[in-house]
Amino acid sequence: MLDLDSGELRHIGTEEEAAFWDWAAVETLRHSGVRIEELCELTHLSIRQYQRANGEVIALLVIEPSKTDRERVIPMSAELFHVIASIIRRHGRRGRPIPLVSRYDPHDKVWSAPMPFLFQRQNGAIGSKIFNPGTIQKMISRRCEALAETHPGFRGLKFTPHDFRRIFATELVNSGLPIHIGAALLGHLSIQTTRGYVAVFDEDVIRHYQAHLHQRRQVRPSEEYRDATEQEWTEFEEHFDRRKVELGSCGRPYGTPCQHEHACIRCPMLHVNPKMLARLSELEADLLQRTSVRGGDVPATRLLASVGFVDASGSGACGTTPKDPSRSRCPSDRPLPTPRVFAGQAIHRCPCRAGSAPVEELMRP
Repeated sequence: MLDLDSGELRHIGTEEEAAFWDWAAVETLRHSGVRIEELCELTHLSIRQYQRANGEVIALLVIEPSKTDRERVIPMSAELFHVIASIIRRHGRRGRPIPLVSRYDPHDKVWSAPMPFLFQRQNGAIGSKIFNPGTIQKMISRRCEALAETHPGFRGLKFTPHDFRRIFATELVNSGLPIHIGAALLGHLSIQTTRGYVAVFDEDVIRHYQAHLHQRRQVRPSEEYRDATEQEWTEFEEHFDRRKVELGSCGRPYGTPCQHEHACIRCPMLHVNPKMLARLSELEADLLQRTSVRGGDVPATRLLASVGFVDASGSGACGTTPKDPSRSRCPSDRPLPTPRVFAGQAIHRCPCRAGSAPVEELMRP
């Protein structure tokens, strides 16, 4: 056929044959994720079927052992089934079966037995010729050059057959398929290998996480997601007001009572405000001074009660005082002071509460 625009003679049959195999190679790589060696080894015998319990028939593509020496099975999608069926129809358009041809394996350095390979075509008087990896790469490069003429984004880009394998893996995982299933379809022995193939985008992360939250809400009781009442919200806000103490704030979780009977200076839940470090140092110095008292006009019973309280609280204060705001405080298993009764009243108060002075009350005559 003569091209009137260029004046060149074009062979329509040859161009149509080349365009078909370019399309078949690209679509098979894209919809199956097979390696280039596995593509060249596909035969008519690779097509199987599986009937489910409900009578549905699933078309399967059996991939012969290649890199991992393990056979695997790929359920064919409608698009992949269309490509494979088109190849078979093309081979049988003259009413003859697919020719049996031997293929040379460059890795194992051996010739295969005569097989009905899918990716083969007639080469004039020579007979059928099987596609090799180098030929497939040239076909893809030729398609990229043709696309670059009308799509500038393809200029300078080089596609390889393995790029379609990465695209296949990314589409599988980003569509919600578990990654270990994707690894089985790709023939990977390790999930870590599959992760290297997958490109995860921020939009995919957000979309899948929102879908996960929606699915989790569907299986949980609906009353757990009701709006909080005004009384519940007020109680929640008051919780944080009650946690405020002179030296900082209490870190106990919402809805839990105080476990140390408000002995905040020795409590590991006390979050000391850096601005109150000076006040904490004053408390520590005062407690240590009271510990050293061993006489005077103080009655013996009150002195013992004072020393017992000051020893426990003083050790706690020393552990609570941070050299910097990030330093840890006293351990939670530190024993609490035993309440002592004087004049019919229990003495067990927190020295860091605003307005309280337990040491002065103990020592007052």
